[in-house]
Amino acid sequence: MSVIDSATYNLIKRGMDVTTLSGKVINNNISNVNTKNYKRQYVNFDEALQNETSKDLMRKTNSKHLGISSTDIEVKRDKASSMREDGNNVDIESEMTSAASNSLMYDALVKEANSRFNMRSSVIKGGN
Repeated sequence: MSVIDSATYNLIKRGMDVTTLSGKVINNNISNVNTKNYKRQYVNFDEALQNETSKDLMRKTNSKHLGISSTDIEVKRDKASSMREDGNNVDIESEMTSAASNSLMYDALVKEANSRFNMRSSVIKGGN
């Protein structure tokens, strides 16, 4: 597998990891829509992928080079004030929109991964 293929697969995998965690965080926000003083949480998709891209740019070319440790995907808390009296800042409509968007992103990543695996399999089998 070429360096480019490896980097692409790593990026797709990282994207799937981010969307999986983001889905859990969104579901948690929806579950806590009526919890007093609850502050919504979120995962910054762009930031998580940027970290992955930076790691690929710093790829080891020699076994003696120091590696870059994998950073965990960070879940952040939105500490913005709330318009609600109970201190909760979850907007159910916004969370439902985020859930739909996140689901579409995950589906697109799965399709891209499957497409790449199918192309590779077709090449190995000789195009039949």
